[in-house]
Parts: sequence; C-alpha cells; structure tokens
Amino acid sequence: MLFSFCLIMGTLISISATSWFTAWIGLEVNLLSLMPLMKSFKNKFSAEATLKYFMTQAMASAILIFSIVLISNFKNSSFFEISSLGAPLLNSALLMKMGAAPLHFWLPEVVSGISWYLNIIILTWQKIAPMILLFYCSASNLFLSIFIIISSIVGSLESLNQTCLRKLLVYSSINHISWMLSALLNSMNSWMIYFVIYSFINLSIIFILNLNKIYFLSQINQISANKTIKLLFMMNFLSLGGLPPFIGFFIKWMTLNEMILNKMFFLPIILISLTLIALFTYSRITFSSLTLSISQNLNFLSNNKTMFTLSFFSYFLLSSMILCLSITNII
Repeated sequence: MLFSFCLIMGTLISISATSWFTAWIGLEVNLLSLMPLMKSFKNKFSAEATLKYFMTQAMASAILIFSIVLISNFKNSSFFEISSLGAPLLNSALLMKMGAAPLHFWLPEVVSGISWYLNIIILTWQKIAPMILLFYCSASNLFLSIFIIISSIVGSLESLNQTCLRKLLVYSSINHISWMLSALLNSMNSWMIYFVIYSFINLSIIFILNLNKIYFLSQINQISANKTIKLLFMMNFLSLGGLPPFIGFFIKWMTLNEMILNKMFFLPIILISLTLIALFTYSRITFSSLTLSISQNLNFLSNNKTMFTLSFFSYFLLSSMILCLSITNII
C-alpha cells in the first residue's frame, strides 16, 4: 500500500510541477515506487524484468536531466519555454519512458515477466506523466509524427506472430500510443478521453485473463465462464482494435476528425491503414475462439457475483458508443 501510494504521488508531482527539475523528481519517485511492486518471489522472471525496467528507465531519466541542464544553461527558460537544442532530447527521453517505438525495446521483455496486475500499471498509469509532460514541451509536429508512424508500424506488424497475450497487449499498447500522440497534437481533452476509454477496455480484458490465469493464445478457450462472458471478452478485443460500433471506434473516429479539421491528411491515412492490420490480428483470435464447439453454460446471469460484475462492466463499455454519440451531438 505504501509503494502504491508513492507511485500515485510520483505521477501527481510530475504533472503538477512548475519546473522541469520537480517533474524529474516526480518521475524518479514513480520509478522507485514501482520496482518493489515488480519483485515477486513466486515469479522467477520478475527479478530480470525489474532489472531491465530499472536500467532503461534510469537511462531515460539520465537523458532527461541532461536535457534539463542544457535548457537551463542555454537560456533562462520557464516551464513552457524550451530551447531548440534541448527539446528533441527531452522528448526522446519521455517517449522512451512511455515505450513509444523505436524506443520500445524494453517494454515487451519487461511486461512478459510480470503479473497481470503490474501489466495494467505499466500499460496505463505509467503513461500519464510522460504524455502530459510531452504535451508541455512538444519539439515539433514533424518530430512527433515520426514516432507516431513508427509506433503504428511496429505495433501493428509485431502483433501478427505473437502467441503470448502479454506481448500482444504490449504491441497493441504501442499502436495505441501512436493514436494517443496524434490526439495529443490536437488537444489535451482529446488525449484524456482516448486514454480513459483505452484504460477501461484494457482493464476489462486483463481482469478476465487474470481471473482465469491465461497467458497464451492456446489457453483462451479455457475461460471458466459461460459463453456470454467469452463473447463479451472477444468483443472487447474487437473494441480495442477500433471496430465499429464499439467504443474503441469512437475514440479513433474523434482523433481522426480533429486531425482532418487541423489540415493533417497524410498521418490519418497511415494510421487507418496500419490499424487494419492490428484489427486482423484481433479478428483472427476472436473467430478461432468463438467457432470452436465447447460445452458451456448459456445463462447470462451467473450466481457468481464476480462474473455478474464483469458482465455488466463489459456490457457497459461495449454499449457506451450510443452515449458518446449523444454527448457529441449535444456539444
């Protein structure tokens, strides 16, 4: 509980800082709080994953503090005024911390050696501080566009041959990083809506996988629930890929709409084309699982309260598209 509290406080310090040094301190508190949570005596891979995470994050922090020193030496800049030399270096450090391609080399190896609970933290919460700091100090649209395109390519193509579900969700996260960075180019509100919905979809998927101790594609058919739970689980996968009419489509549609309104036409074409590859991966998993003949319960309401809560949460996520469309029309 102590380290979890420090983890949250580190992120809050970073996003509410008034100087770059204070933001760096918040990121370090966040890093040092997560490492004890990653170490587990029941998992023999956790020590290796913790060491890899520490080395890459420490390297990113060193680059970050070096760029901060460059900025302070070249001119007396405030929190929002970045020198042309320090900005790309500072941006690269923040992109490495969140795991954007091509600086993603550490993320699949770290995530594949830790529990589902820590997967949720690394894939969602750990992206908040770097994303918001990146919004404060974006070097240029061209610089971020390069990372957006590479993240979209890597996230889509690398997910094709994955059998480990943790790595599959990692490459899905890298693909979604490209969309979140695109939303960040337009406005903070767009990014916030995208991030919250993406986090809830991820939470819904990982909760089912953790409940049934599933780590590989071959184990998906072992979900110990009725067919309705499995159907909702697979629909969340399709929602993660951005298939209409699910809520995952709404956030991508919203991002595309804002990019087109801001006269950005080349980037949306690339993102849409590469997202189709990721959607093919999710569709292949979904169809192979749903078409197998397995004797399971067809009752929607289960006596198990956990399963009922899970069904309600997944159904709420999948049916939220109508609510979002209504709100958009009103606004």
